[in-house]
Amino acid sequence: MKKGKRYVEAEKLIDSSKDYSAKEALETIEKFPKAKFDETVELHVKLGVDSKHAEQQVRGTVVLPNGTGKTLRVLVFAKGDKAQEAEKAGADFVGAEELIPKIEKENWFDYDVIVATPDMMGVVGRLGKVLGPKGLMPNPKSGTVTMDVTKAIKEIKSGKVEYRLDKTNIIHLGFGKVSFGAKKLLENYETVMDAIIKAKPAAAKGQYIRSVSVSTTMGPSIFVK
Repeated sequence: MKKGKRYVEAEKLIDSSKDYSAKEALETIEKFPKAKFDETVELHVKLGVDSKHAEQQVRGTVVLPNGTGKTLRVLVFAKGDKAQEAEKAGADFVGAEELIPKIEKENWFDYDVIVATPDMMGVVGRLGKVLGPKGLMPNPKSGTVTMDVTKAIKEIKSGKVEYRLDKTNIIHLGFGKVSFGAKKLLENYETVMDAIIKAKPAAAKGQYIRSVSVSTTMGPSIFVK
């Protein structure tokens, strides 16, 4: 694959023979040639676990102190008082069964996160085949199946992100924008890394954190020690 001019210029700023501290890595990213849009800064953490085993899964959520730089649109499945509460808390869309044909037949996906009250999971479950592959199914572990819809909406809007292992035992996560600057990005980075370290499964043996790197949407990776 041919590398673009900006990618090559960014690569020249990285000393591939060394591992950087998180602070140095993020300060280097600040010096990368700028794209035409505000790039997301991404974290890639390879873990010494086997995601095929349920007891070695690593998954959770964390609220970034400086947000993500992206305003997430929230759809809430709720009825009655809880639907009214969701609207007051700032949900972008609120509804129940009537949304099923809209999602299934009209391919309606103008939202980033779905929150549901537990009593609505029977309804939402019917959309599993559509929402599952897009990573949109509400889940109690990520705090998106809850009676406390106000808390869920507020956290999502203020910068809550979910981290989870992929099939290759790596966590990929956007944790801010280049425009944040190194200081704010470092605060977000440390918050995520603390959460991942605390989420170490009891069944994990040997070295838990195998490698850590950061990159921008269109830029090269920098390995962090």
